[in-house]
Amino acid sequence: MPMYDAGDLSPPFLGLTDCRVDVGDRRLLDIPELDLSSGGVTAIMGPNGAGKSVLLRVFHGLVAPGTGTVKSDGAPQSPERLRRQSLVLQTPVLLRRTAEANVRFALRTRRLPIERTAELLARVHLADKARTPARRLSGGEQQRLAIAQALAIEPSVLLLDEPTASLDPAATLMIEDILRDTAASGVRIVLVSHDASQARRLASEVIFLSKGRVVEQAEAKTFFDTPKSAAAQDYLAGRLTT
Repeated sequence: MPMYDAGDLSPPFLGLTDCRVDVGDRRLLDIPELDLSSGGVTAIMGPNGAGKSVLLRVFHGLVAPGTGTVKSDGAPQSPERLRRQSLVLQTPVLLRRTAEANVRFALRTRRLPIERTAELLARVHLADKARTPARRLSGGEQQRLAIAQALAIEPSVLLLDEPTASLDPAATLMIEDILRDTAASGVRIVLVSHDASQARRLASEVIFLSKGRVVEQAEAKTFFDTPKSAAAQDYLAGRLTT
């Protein structure tokens, strides 16, 4: 079941207008108009090469569209708003230091109180790993440490690119619990996921991409129960992988 009812969805907070991203003669994204609804978790889904990760990076300012506008609360995205966003990648980028040193570094970078280190580690269930070098943490623990770093800036938006793709079920469910708590605290989450079961558990809204285009956008329950596009139907049935 989705975490939020349809009634919790409110006006758009992130969006695109006339967005195109090209690499050479290949078009990675072609989105005339897209608005993400506030409230809950948006899952970005689609087959391999659909443009999911590119879309996430456009929202975070890491990929500049060749044409078009990235919007925040209906206006062009601003540096101030970008500073309130955090991005967690599938493969965590961590310092070769202890878990607590990684969180302190994230806090110092934004000139925030390092006294929050213990609270952030506890929030991702790593309090007992504070003195452990990041390289000695398991894959799931490293991903939780990356989430702690992302939460250090007290973001209003948390973007995640398949954060559980290589993790076992127990580690996946632990991260999902952290994301539920984070969303419940008011942080808006946008999650790229290839896992339909995960999207069912977490999402209030689904954006479905195919070949760089938004094929379908719907409340999660509607998308999974009655997908309208042939591409989404094929994807959910396991017939569309690229």
